[in-house]
Amino acid sequence: MSYDVLERAAVPVLMFIAVTGVGLLLRAWGLRILTRWSLRTQTRMDDIVLDAVRHPSLFWVAAIGLYLAVGTSELPKAYIAYGFTLLHALVILSVTFVAANLTSRIAIYSIQKAEIPIQATGLTQGVIKMVVITTGLLILLGTLGISITPLLTALGVGGLAVALALQDTLGNLFAGVHILMEKSVRVGDFVKLETGQEGYVTDIGWRTTRVRMLPNNIVIIPNGKLAQSILTNYYLPEPRMALLVPISVSYDSDPEKVESILVEEAVKGAKEIPGMLSDPAPFVRFIPGFGDFSLDFTLICQVKEFTDQYLVQHELRKRIFKRFKQEGIEIPFPVRTVHLKQQ
Repeated sequence: MSYDVLERAAVPVLMFIAVTGVGLLLRAWGLRILTRWSLRTQTRMDDIVLDAVRHPSLFWVAAIGLYLAVGTSELPKAYIAYGFTLLHALVILSVTFVAANLTSRIAIYSIQKAEIPIQATGLTQGVIKMVVITTGLLILLGTLGISITPLLTALGVGGLAVALALQDTLGNLFAGVHILMEKSVRVGDFVKLETGQEGYVTDIGWRTTRVRMLPNNIVIIPNGKLAQSILTNYYLPEPRMALLVPISVSYDSDPEKVESILVEEAVKGAKEIPGMLSDPAPFVRFIPGFGDFSLDFTLICQVKEFTDQYLVQHELRKRIFKRFKQEGIEIPFPVRTVHLKQQ
């Protein structure tokens, strides 16, 4: 009796081993051919597809082996039907998550390559994945024979309670959508918050926005607070910005000569200092003017973006200091003249 049981069980097991083994060989052969082909192409689309299906394909091969093994077994028909239903559900879930991941990555790649006016952010990926996963779950429910209409009705009734429980989460979600649509803050922009933190926007997610500060730390801001806060975007309307460098000289200096020297050094620096622009040309204004102990000038020039100002100021100040020493122009120390009135 035990021999008959083993004999009946051996056929499905051997079927599973044989089919899975052949499937793994075909998978390895196909992946090798596709990998070689992708190396000869210029686009990254095929690399994204290969990376998305490489590991799930192992499960798909095993699922085919299980499907044929269960189909050739002598189990009761009811058990075979349950096994097929379970395999169908697992395969649909696997394909759904692979499709969600693949669709979001392809969409982000296409957006970045085509430079269309949609930001490639974590929120964009999340929305795409949510749509694909929802579609896959509806297909799964139909496969399992579950009616969708009563479920949608129940979700509609319970939606109000869920919305009340997730007010903050939904508020941040809609605030993130509002930020993306308004384009007041974009990924890659350099912003300064009203609380003083400043840095590059690295991602706008479904709940938070991440800003990488210059010391390489990340500030995480809820989208709702970001939408309500006052911030400065140094990349709008364009990254180029004016740089104002205050310079003081003694009252013995000739203002015309000082202005000429400053303009000469700035024009020369625009050709040599990285990040400094020569168009529009640098200029000098005798502002704020007459100080307590010095003549105060302002050198105005243009830099490519916000962070370029640090190197530009560093180099300009060194050049101006050296030139002032050569020309005999004094940079005064703070002094005050005190007159004592005698009775």
